[in-house]
Amino acid sequence: MNFRQILTAPNQLTLLRMIFLPFIVINLVKHDFKWALALFIFAGMSDGLDGLLARTLHQQTVLGQYLDPIADKLLMSTMFLVLSIERMIPWKYTVLVFSRDVSILLISGVLFMIAGLRDFRPSIFGKVTTVLLIVCVIGTLAGHFALSQSAWYALLYLTGLVLVISGIHYLYQALVYLSQHVPELFS
Repeated sequence: MNFRQILTAPNQLTLLRMIFLPFIVINLVKHDFKWALALFIFAGMSDGLDGLLARTLHQQTVLGQYLDPIADKLLMSTMFLVLSIERMIPWKYTVLVFSRDVSILLISGVLFMIAGLRDFRPSIFGKVTTVLLIVCVIGTLAGHFALSQSAWYALLYLTGLVLVISGIHYLYQALVYLSQHVPELFS
């Protein structure tokens, strides 16, 4: 890896997002939800901005391809974990978030080891899941200000359902890829 990849603006933003995570957690544990929400929104905006800058400035790097999804998964998994510890989100949703993320890591590892696949892009279900996870965290940190209790639980239920669908879809995509590129596994 070239050291200059770390110095690109998109990768610096991704690293900044990771640096903000402990401060978000500290504010959550202190029950300073306004600061936690502000930092979480800033982290989310940096996520959108790093991708835009990478494409606009032609600074897409191998490091960024790995670092960005790691930062995203670290942020969302940590948020759900801490919000469950603080009894603000039911544990079953945190278990689903972790299960899906670990499954994706395992699937991508298998695809890399068996078939040499390095480019494991998010599916439409993965993108929808990410949006729903972000909305859940923001809604939780904002104290459900815009949602009734039943609407918030409906959002959590929908998020859980899409998490499961997304995980199954990634597994399906992996099996299709393997059947096309390593057919001897299926004979």
